Amino acid sequence: MIQSIVFDLDNTLVDFMAMKRLAIEAAIDAMLDAGLDLERADIRNRIDAIYKERGIEYQQVFDDLLFGVFKKLDHRILAAGVIAYRRAREAALKPYPHVTATLMQLIRRGINLAVLTDAPSREAWLRLCHIGFHHIFGVAVTFDETGERKPSAKPFLKVLDLLETKPADALMVGDWAERDIAGAKAVGMQTAFARYGDVTGVIEHGADFDLHDITDLLAIVDKQNTRN
Repeated sequence: MIQSIVFDLDNTLVDFMAMKRLAIEAAIDAMLDAGLDLERADIRNRIDAIYKERGIEYQQVFDDLLFGVFKKLDHRILAAGVIAYRRAREAALKPYPHVTATLMQLIRRGINLAVLTDAPSREAWLRLCHIGFHHIFGVAVTFDETGERKPSAKPFLKVLDLLETKPADALMVGDWAERDIAGAKAVGMQTAFARYGDVTGVIEHGADFDLHDITDLLAIVDKQNTRN
C-alpha cells in the first residue's frame, strides 16, 4: 500500500537545472553590460568552477567571481548580476508539466505528501512558495533538519517520522539514483525514478517504478492501493 509519497524537489518537482542555466546567463549578460572585462566563456567557466567547488546552492558565487578577477568587490557589477539572476530565476522557476494537477489528484486520493531535499531550508521554501506549493506540502525535510544529505538514512527516517508512515507504505520519487533511490531503498521505502527530470541519461537506476511523466504516479497508486 502507498500511504505517503515523498518527493525530491529539484529536477523532480521543478526543473532546477534549466532555471539555473537561464539565471546564470542573464547574470553574465548584466555583468558584461555593467563593465565586467572578461570573455563570456571565461566568466561561465569561472562560475562553473566555483559551483563545482562550493556546491550548486552556494549563494556568493558572483562575489567569488569578482574577487577572483579584481581582488576586491565591484559592487556595481555585483548588483547588476544579482538582480538579473533573481529576475531570471523567478521567471524560469516553475513546476514540470502536470505536476500541480498530479499532486492535487494524489491529495484527493488521501495520499500524504512531503518534500525531501538536500537544499538549505531557506532556499527550499523560497522555491516552494514561489510556485505556490507551500499550500500543498506541510512536511519538508531539508539539509538543515538533519545535517546529513541523501543517501544517508537520517533524512529519510526523519521525513517518515513526520509523516507517521512505515517505510513499506511510503514511496520516494527522485531523479538521482545514487541518492534518492538508493537511500530510500536502504530504509525500506518503495521508489520511483523521475526519468523526466534526469539530465545524465541514467539507464540502470534500481527503482521499483520508472516515471516518464509524473502522471504515471496515479496509476501506480491506484494499482497498489486497490490490490491492498
